[in-house]
Amino acid sequence: MPLHGVALVDKPAGMSSFSVVSRLRRIFRPLGVTKAGHTGTLDPLATGLLPICIGEATKFAQRLLDSDKGYQAVVQFGVSTTTGDAEGSTLEQSSHRVTREALESVLPAFLGPIEQTPPAFSALKINGRPAYELARAGQAVTLARRTVCIYSMELMHFDEASQCAGISVRCSKGTYIRSLAVDIARAADTVGHLASLRRTLTGGFSLQDACTLDDWMSADEARLVQWLRPTDQLLGDLPRIELNPHQATDLRNGKVVQLGDPLGATSAGLQRAYADGSDFIGLVHVDAQQRLRAERLLSTQSGATPEK
Repeated sequence: MPLHGVALVDKPAGMSSFSVVSRLRRIFRPLGVTKAGHTGTLDPLATGLLPICIGEATKFAQRLLDSDKGYQAVVQFGVSTTTGDAEGSTLEQSSHRVTREALESVLPAFLGPIEQTPPAFSALKINGRPAYELARAGQAVTLARRTVCIYSMELMHFDEASQCAGISVRCSKGTYIRSLAVDIARAADTVGHLASLRRTLTGGFSLQDACTLDDWMSADEARLVQWLRPTDQLLGDLPRIELNPHQATDLRNGKVVQLGDPLGATSAGLQRAYADGSDFIGLVHVDAQQRLRAERLLSTQSGATPEK
């Protein structure tokens, strides 16, 4: 089977997610890998956890795109910018001074489901064009408000002199921390912007397990394979189903597999399928009649796989 897995990269500031993917694709190419893709972009300003799907793992990247996220954000009060973050030019200034007590009193209002307006400088499409292209061209950009969910928010530190706050956030997919920073400032009777952002969590992966981009670029081939996380970790929230060799062969040949008694106990829905005890073969769906169909399977071509 071809080499596949997930590379956990600690993205540096000032680099696009696409550039990180391009570099990872280049270093894995000598190992026979031609495909690589990220699992949700980070703005150039942002740093932190950027999982890169390598090889066959790209088939399952959507699972992380849809997953919850964790961030450490620094919000600068008193100055708003055109982009909502430190990359934009100054838009407005306020002399109102935020206190720690005032900030702690407004943060709980942002817990749970909230509505927010995505920033104009975002990759969301308007008539087929990214909103940031229109915004950079000076065109008015109006994006619809959307519902997102903030699961937890903690004030890690606040410096009243500099009017900077460090906030830890766990949130649903689609949450714009830039918009959250702007809204928090507004709730505190001032203006503000996102000064810095670091992603710490996405899906089941954590920043503490990531390697810097420089480390990835300087690693030898054996280390590259060793550092790859198994592809099935992208599906870690799904139940596991074990198939015998005959069932696995039928599945790979496009057949529907009947799982014994139609009234059996195997849960209906998406499952992680394995053969021979530990060989992950892909994503399958089990219906109410215990019939199993392939949703997305790994290639069976020869090659290397990372150790589990």
